[in-house]
Amino acid sequence: MYRPASLRKLAFVLLLLSFVMAGCAEQKPTGTAASPAVSAASVKEAAIAAKEVKNYKGIIGDVSNKAKTISIAVGPEGKAETMMVLFDGKTKGTEYAKKGDSVTITYEMRDGQAFAVSIKPNLAKLPEGVTEIKTAELRGLVEKNADIALYDARPEARYAQSHLPGAISLSVDRMAKDMAAGLPKEKDKLLVFYCGGPT
Repeated sequence: MYRPASLRKLAFVLLLLSFVMAGCAEQKPTGTAASPAVSAASVKEAAIAAKEVKNYKGIIGDVSNKAKTISIAVGPEGKAETMMVLFDGKTKGTEYAKKGDSVTITYEMRDGQAFAVSIKPNLAKLPEGVTEIKTAELRGLVEKNADIALYDARPEARYAQSHLPGAISLSVDRMAKDMAAGLPKEKDKLLVFYCGGPT
């Protein structure tokens, strides 16, 4: 049987051992203890970065409704990179995802993959002083043999395949080299340019 003095000694030894094992001073956080907060911040930053909305501007390649993917060529012709984007029923503007059309796909990253939020056609902005002529109005002018200068601004190869009656080939490349190439001498003549579509 233990006596009270022995019990006191035993309690003192146990208390001393607990201080030695656990330490009696308050411990300051170390790099390891702080890392959960750092990793939580990193995870939060990664989640924010993943939700950042970005754009691809280019020409639609293929669209697969089965795989729910769109390929888009981004960059200058000849150096364009093909990007793949996923889409679903919530993607706005999927009707504009047609092969060969110029579009801007707004996307966000989900699980490491680009996911289309919206698709919008890249419509040409007309310079100041230039107005749009509707197809029906142009047709009427062509049928009446009106005194207009009608220009096909598509590449020459497309002009050679087919063009509107009376149209003169004046591609964008040719205009860039010589702006006055093919333009009429009469400065008051109505000039009408057309290309491959609204973009």
